[in-house]
Amino acid sequence: MSAPDRQGVFVGGAWSTGAGEARPVLDPSNEQPLATVADASAEQVAAAVAAAREAQRDWSLRPAIERGEVLRKLGDLLEANAGSLAETVTAEVGKPAAQAAGEVGFAAAIFRYTAEWARRLTGDVLPSDERDETINVLRVPIGTVAAICAWNFPLALFSRKVAPALLVGNTVVAKPSELTPLAALAATELAVEAGVPAGVLNLVCGGPETGRALVRDPRIGMVTMTGSTRAGRQILADVAENMTRVSLELGGKAPAIVLRDTDLDAAVANVVGARHLNSGQVCTCAEVVYVEHAVADEFAARYAAAVAGLRVGDPREDPDLGPLASAAQLEKVGGAVGGALAAGATALVEGGRLEDRGPGYWFAPVVLRDVDASMPVVADEVFGPVTPLVEVGSLGEAIEHANASPYGLSAYLYTNDYGKAMRAARDLDCGELYINRSIGEALQAHHSGHRQSGMGGEDGLYGLQRYTQLRSVYHHFGAAEKESPDGI
Repeated sequence: MSAPDRQGVFVGGAWSTGAGEARPVLDPSNEQPLATVADASAEQVAAAVAAAREAQRDWSLRPAIERGEVLRKLGDLLEANAGSLAETVTAEVGKPAAQAAGEVGFAAAIFRYTAEWARRLTGDVLPSDERDETINVLRVPIGTVAAICAWNFPLALFSRKVAPALLVGNTVVAKPSELTPLAALAATELAVEAGVPAGVLNLVCGGPETGRALVRDPRIGMVTMTGSTRAGRQILADVAENMTRVSLELGGKAPAIVLRDTDLDAAVANVVGARHLNSGQVCTCAEVVYVEHAVADEFAARYAAAVAGLRVGDPREDPDLGPLASAAQLEKVGGAVGGALAAGATALVEGGRLEDRGPGYWFAPVVLRDVDASMPVVADEVFGPVTPLVEVGSLGEAIEHANASPYGLSAYLYTNDYGKAMRAARDLDCGELYINRSIGEALQAHHSGHRQSGMGGEDGLYGLQRYTQLRSVYHHFGAAEKESPDGI
């Protein structure tokens, strides 16, 4: 049976089929097509931007509380349709069922949380250097936002960008990943049901050329993108001519630092979770473990035993890990392991490609020892269930290794020494640090990267403000007082 065609262009409140290349959306557990979605053409992208620009003024003139009410309704609809949405995420990403359900819940929470800011965004009233004058600093919309979403969290990333952009009065043209567009298509349909007006939210499906046509449009006021560092560099080049604002959440190589004074049982459990969520295909996953010499052997043995016990299986049956998301991911992760073993690494857990499972992008977790910083598996983002264990003599050495990386997104620390925890919070060059816990950021905090892990950021008040720009207004009333006939 052939996969059904899905209309992948939503412009000005109307659905249509992309005029470009037709792409199958594959189920990574069996490589069977779930749907066929055609790329939007450059002309369709331009039409989407035009529709967003036309709708932006009326949307921005609505009271913020009205915009927030629409977002709240969309959050409720996401929750009401959680079952089918989670099935879609599982099918197109290969994400285990419980994790897919968690993603849908996170997406619904984003819209509800963002809606709460409708009456809380503020500017400033400042004293002037002039007599009879006051100064207001206002937060105003940027205009039209291009939202480029990665494939690993197709619904959460769509929501994370669309919700704050719309609340503050912008309009949006979203582009989901060509690998996983189905959840975003479903969410856009629900946005219409929630009352998002025509043109306020538009969507174009497609690959890199569709994305480039979108971000290079001079009518775009801001580009927000989650993806690889390589893709982030390309966007910076593409927007340079128009000086378009950007917010980029890019790759990471998060270190997990395990010190001798920690609770090893808790550290093992937390690192296992932080490394293997979504089969390790998360930018904030613990990518490399630095463990103090004194506990290195014990930690390695316990960690390897825990990882060896993880179950890889059909994501619909809710295993610990599903398949990797694509053939390209399978090749990349397998190549990283092969290169490390060839360079002298030892596999404590061999894992690797599960070729006997038949179709699908199956890869079992791997734990490596006898690795060093010169190996790509330690230096480069693997984005898969592979854990290199590196021994260090102290927290200071671990921090030195971590900060030598070009990335600076997330980091993890396991210690019961308050002073060491405070030192790490001060000295680790990263956007977020998890101390004695596993992966998972909070909506009310701020998710951002340092160095080559990006610029800008998402979530909380700081993320919301990113979708606004400042305007200073000087109110001079002295002349009006002199001209008043009644002297008031």
